[in-house]
Amino acid sequence: MAGSQPVSKPRMLKGLLLVLALCLAIYIVGPPLYWHITEGVAGVTRTSVCPPCVCDCAAQPLLTLPEGLTNSSFTDCGKHESEGNEEVDSNFTDLLAEELKLREADTLEKQRKADMQLLEAKKLASQYQKEADKCDSGMETCEEARERAEAALQAQKRLSEMWEMRAWQRGWKEGKVSIFRRDLQAA
Repeated sequence: MAGSQPVSKPRMLKGLLLVLALCLAIYIVGPPLYWHITEGVAGVTRTSVCPPCVCDCAAQPLLTLPEGLTNSSFTDCGKHESEGNEEVDSNFTDLLAEELKLREADTLEKQRKADMQLLEAKKLASQYQKEADKCDSGMETCEEARERAEAALQAQKRLSEMWEMRAWQRGWKEGKVSIFRRDLQAA
């Protein structure tokens, strides 16, 4: 080891990160790949090993029993099948009809609730519209009053300018207290 160069820290860190990235990739990709391959192999082996099943009861030969023993289930195999199928079909049909009725009732209930919510929303919208109309009316009234006040202020300013101009024309000076000021202060 005396002749070998020490491994630099950046190289060691890169190597550690490479191993970590490789482990993470195997962790993420490994299980789906494993199951995909397993299903593929199982599908190939199943098709080649197992022949298709023949389940036709009428085509199967009946077992012969020793004398004295009878088993009517073997002889009645084909007979009850159609009756059983009809019963199963009618039960299935009844179940489907019941499920449809339940779904229809559920749908009608949801529709009724939605209609009630829509009606409530319309009522609230109408109430808000009335409030908005009141607010608009109030704003218009306020705006008209503001315009009238502004016009009155302008008229008052013109009147004040006129009186001030008359006062200047009659010899009013800035420092003297005149009759006009005393009259204004008294009012």
